[in-house]
Amino acid sequence: MEFATLDIVVFSLYCALIIAIGLWVSRDKEGHQKNAEDYFLAGKSLPWWAIGASLIAANISAEQIIGMSGSGFAVGLAIASYEWMAAVTLLIVGKYLLPIFIKKKIYTIPEFIEQRFNTTLKTILAVFWIGLFVFVNLTTVMFLGAKALDTIMGTGDGSLLIHALVGLALIAAAYSLYGGLSAVAWTDVLQVGLLVLGGLVTTFVALHNVTPSGGIIDGFAHLYEVAGDKFNMILNRSNPEFQNLPGIAVLIGGLWVANLYYWGFNQYIIQRTLAAKSLKESQKGIIFAAFLKLIIPLIVVIPGIIVYVLYTQPAGTAQIPGIMDVFTNPDGSIEYDNAYPWLIKVFLTPGFRGLVVAALAAAIVSSLASMLNSVATIFTMDIYRPYFNPNATDKQTVNMGRITASVALVTAVLLAPQLQSVPQVFQYIQEYTGLVSPGILAVFMMGLFWKQTTTKGAIYGVLGSIVIALLLKIPALGLPFLDQMYYTLILTIVIIAGVSLTTNPYDEDPKAIHTTAQTFKTSPAFNIGSYIILVLVAVLYAVFW
Repeated sequence: MEFATLDIVVFSLYCALIIAIGLWVSRDKEGHQKNAEDYFLAGKSLPWWAIGASLIAANISAEQIIGMSGSGFAVGLAIASYEWMAAVTLLIVGKYLLPIFIKKKIYTIPEFIEQRFNTTLKTILAVFWIGLFVFVNLTTVMFLGAKALDTIMGTGDGSLLIHALVGLALIAAAYSLYGGLSAVAWTDVLQVGLLVLGGLVTTFVALHNVTPSGGIIDGFAHLYEVAGDKFNMILNRSNPEFQNLPGIAVLIGGLWVANLYYWGFNQYIIQRTLAAKSLKESQKGIIFAAFLKLIIPLIVVIPGIIVYVLYTQPAGTAQIPGIMDVFTNPDGSIEYDNAYPWLIKVFLTPGFRGLVVAALAAAIVSSLASMLNSVATIFTMDIYRPYFNPNATDKQTVNMGRITASVALVTAVLLAPQLQSVPQVFQYIQEYTGLVSPGILAVFMMGLFWKQTTTKGAIYGVLGSIVIALLLKIPALGLPFLDQMYYTLILTIVIIAGVSLTTNPYDEDPKAIHTTAQTFKTSPAFNIGSYIILVLVAVLYAVFW
């Protein structure tokens, strides 16, 4: 079914609305010119609901919607562990990390490293993060988003890929380069609502079409009946996807490394919590985001399982002409990441299709805008100002942020087409992020919570972690990448502890973080919300174990 005129109208109206809102909320108020805090931290004025919505909008992008739907096709519900365990991780971040970060009044995560350790380590990590954002995160989001639009709005043969890349880049640039975090966060509120609405519409319509008789409940029952193995959260060794999600180790091993790094020490995620009116407001935003994470698998994973059933055609499944051609490559391999775009194109009616494509574009653009703002923040605050212009005015600082974001965006657009040969892009992101995340997480956790950690120990640890991560990737070892991340974290902690103990003449490092029980005291609202989330996660795992 072709992209209709009504779809184009709906999609165009969305683009215009987002740009208009972004420019309006980020305009210079009368008598107040935008300064660095306004541009990079939204003037520290965000309420809880904007923080929670912005966290999810920054997180759920093409790699989640397209990539996790593809992994839902290939793996099943087990990939939802990234979402449900993230909800628990957010509680840890809200209770134990945010109080320290907000008290330190930092702009960037590398800035905290400078306060706890030294400028050298801060610069090393700042360069790491800029490289990771530009060459992995931005590039994959751009590619998956453009690929999805090419599949939905075109023929799926790549003819619209470059046009889609440029279009997404221009929409993100139109408001985020000018408005900074304020424009990003406030437009995220609208975009996450559209994302949830569009995602639910797609899932329910697809469920209705799984069987010839129709019906959402009947469709889900059919999925569970004919593809029950796709609803197993914990995979056994006989499953071909065990290397990506290694059984019980997902719950007690490497997934904690991925989630704690991502939600606790990832600049483009944590930046919106640093922009809160207060610590309590930020923690309430964390709870809101955690609740939203629990429903994300319904939007991004279930569609992949639906496509798996339609593709494999077990008895009682609706017949969809041409489905084999859409997903089967000439060499016999399966194009998993076509799952979500194909559902939109085949099952949604004109108007609704435009709305859902707008929701997809919303997810892509909000993540792009968030990453661009974070690259700009890290480069400007951690490299440009300290090394190139220590006396930079607010105007010079903001302008450098805009230039940096522009360069990052152009680089990502140029590199994105090179990802066309990658089968599961979501897994690609996790694996390459996993080269640096265990070492960075080890440095932060030891620096935050072990007072004897020294700068020398941290530097040896973070550099040694890269070597360890590369060695553990040797094919002969046969280690799943989540296990690689877990072992890298443990060995890095050993290195940091060993070097610190042998080089520190004091009982504690002079820059050690001092906390009390009062530091981690949370409000009744946060505590009640946390208990509810923990119970819901336990129930979900008990049902789908």
